[in-house]
Amino acid sequence: MVEQPYRYQRRELAEPDWRRLPGWSAVTSQEWESAQWQRAHSVKNLRQLRDVTGGGLSEAFLADLERDQREHATMSMLIPPQMLNTIAPAVAASDAAFSDAWYGDPVRRYMLPVASDRRPDWPSHPYAARDSLHEAEMWAVEGLTHRYPTKVLAELLPTCPQYCGHCTRMDLVGNPTASWDKHKFTMARDDRLEAMLDYLRRTPTVRDVVVSGGDVANLPWPRVEAFVSALMDIESVRDIRLASKALMGLPQHWLSPDVLAGVGRLAATARSRGVSLALHTHVNAAQSVTPLVARAAGALLEAGMRDVRNQGVLLRGVNDSAGALLDLCFALLDEASITPYYFYMCDMIPGAEHWRLTVAEAQALQSAIMGYLPGFATPRVVCDVPYVGKRWVHQVARYDAERGVSYWTKSYRTALESDDPLALDREYPYYDPIHLLPAAGQDWWRGEAQGSADLALPATATAS
Repeated sequence: MVEQPYRYQRRELAEPDWRRLPGWSAVTSQEWESAQWQRAHSVKNLRQLRDVTGGGLSEAFLADLERDQREHATMSMLIPPQMLNTIAPAVAASDAAFSDAWYGDPVRRYMLPVASDRRPDWPSHPYAARDSLHEAEMWAVEGLTHRYPTKVLAELLPTCPQYCGHCTRMDLVGNPTASWDKHKFTMARDDRLEAMLDYLRRTPTVRDVVVSGGDVANLPWPRVEAFVSALMDIESVRDIRLASKALMGLPQHWLSPDVLAGVGRLAATARSRGVSLALHTHVNAAQSVTPLVARAAGALLEAGMRDVRNQGVLLRGVNDSAGALLDLCFALLDEASITPYYFYMCDMIPGAEHWRLTVAEAQALQSAIMGYLPGFATPRVVCDVPYVGKRWVHQVARYDAERGVSYWTKSYRTALESDDPLALDREYPYYDPIHLLPAAGQDWWRGEAQGSADLALPATATAS
């Protein structure tokens, strides 16, 4: 056998035993597979986490988590039992190594960040922004982002069944935290959704609608079905993608009989009208792919969804190796019939520097995973460049690796640039994490921060 950098080995999925956690030791399989039970027992605070883990987590870990919630967190704590159960899945709360296993666990790292995870020198990039992709600036109507010529993003609601620490929509999604308030939609939901539909009826250049939020799993199914049905009545709309991390975090929702029946109705209408209906989910670690996730994905496909695809995010300490990415992709593809689609670089939101990779690292990962997966299931690693959009990481026009500045171009105008003659010639910048730059690059950024009132100065780089 030829030795390869990565060795493929099919791994059978296993649902972690939730009874290893004292708070769920008496939970039955029937309760566990109930979406209602899962929602009612989601962990929202430290007290509930203590109750579930039954003293298994050390006081040091809990203090670390509490400090992050108090001083840094951009997202409030909300994690369903299904997802929490995949943290350190093989370690019981009674094990002496439980806290250490949680500290090192990839799912914990992005779902329950602790203060010691964060960078003390550069916790945020100087150009970090709470709406890092400037989506609200491109709203055609409130919540409908029209960034690409033929595609729009419809944010139906600002809540999810679970809140990820690295959420790119931290400015809008979720509850306020101790450090960050949240923007609010000003229009009533039904008025907003009708305004979106009206805009799309008047804009026949749009053929592709991503129905998101938040997470559509948090909107009552009849309202989701009504909105998607109305989209399919618009002749120009040919692709509809429902966005739901809950397929992984709360698969019980997508296995609910009423939801599956509704998906079947939408899928039948989509087929009759020549519309592609798919679901996009967000899985970052192979251990998150459990038999329940596979059942939910299979049920959606059986109900008539054209495809179920994964859009993960590259995160340091979570999936920043070729092996971790390939393990995840094969788990999705082989065991859950979910197509690996994209891995985004983590966006430049506040407090995200400990998660972010450089463009060079992302390029190396893209190269390293090539050749192992089928072409149709080889995910593209993309950088979502502000004012540009998704770009494959090898599409960079120029790259100053010392200062960590990459430059990107595009072939279309956003609504913000309708009268800009230079929009297609301009190079748009994106920035690597500063702590990963060579010393000269870090010194340059400290000088920039000291010399500009518009840039945030890191705590360890005080002005002289």
